[in-house]
Amino acid sequence: MIRFFPDADWLQPMRGLLTLAMVGALGFGLAGGSPAFADDDDDDDHKDSAPLTGLEAYYQALDKEPAYASSHEEAVAKLVQNRDIAIPYDYIATLMRIPNAFGEGAACVVCHSSSDPETSYRGLDLTTCEGIKTGATQPPARPLFEPGNAGDSSLRRYLRNNRMPYGVPFDAPRDTANIQTIKMWIDDGALNDDVFQEDVLPLFKDPMAFGGFQPCTDCHMSNQEPPSFHELDLTSFEGIMLGADAIAHAAIGEEPTKIVIPGDSAASPLYQRLIENRMPAGIEPSENRDHPNIQILMQWIDQGAKCE
Repeated sequence: MIRFFPDADWLQPMRGLLTLAMVGALGFGLAGGSPAFADDDDDDDHKDSAPLTGLEAYYQALDKEPAYASSHEEAVAKLVQNRDIAIPYDYIATLMRIPNAFGEGAACVVCHSSSDPETSYRGLDLTTCEGIKTGATQPPARPLFEPGNAGDSSLRRYLRNNRMPYGVPFDAPRDTANIQTIKMWIDDGALNDDVFQEDVLPLFKDPMAFGGFQPCTDCHMSNQEPPSFHELDLTSFEGIMLGADAIAHAAIGEEPTKIVIPGDSAASPLYQRLIENRMPAGIEPSENRDHPNIQILMQWIDQGAKCE
């Protein structure tokens, strides 16, 4: 079960109430003590036409749409996101200071505690609101997000996107010759030339190309999902340049997610996924990418990232 915080003992009374409600819904009679469903002589037509009690109607609705109490994600969606509840900075500060806030791993402030790159990775200070909004101070200095726009933030990427290939160790080198080949090809315009055909394309079929143990094309081999994750085809120039989720996005009137921005490797998801580790460092790639606390943090950013 996914938890906001390691201690969820406050949920125990609610579980008890839900258990009692389920027993009642099964029809155990208070008079006589015999279960209602055990009476074989009941008239089925009468049961179908009898009005539902409030409890029966509630549990019938659960069959059609799971209640928010069934998961923390649904609880946050219905009680916090849908109502646009204002997120106080105090809660964000707590998330930065406790382990397992976004999935199993160390607290963010263990590695990011000051703006001094000598003592804090990337010179990123997550101990204060001002530090969070300033972002990394080590050159090239850049903020983690623009207040009001969580969707395009690098912070969202770091908390959600697994480094590729899937399962590659977090401390695998990020400046290998093969990764640099991808970077230079993108920065040089991402052309369908001899460099691409001879030096770039074969890398996606090589199981050892980027520090993993399986080729990229094992998971990304066509523009159809299934079998290809995110409808991403890394077997051809056309597939790579088309990008991800082309069919899914077309169904809602949107463009595919481009993974290559010609001339700009830093902005290209293809290159980002090869060098950026998901945070916290060492988190299992199978951990929930839509953890409730990630959603709450993104809502705080969308609300302007206020420090009060």
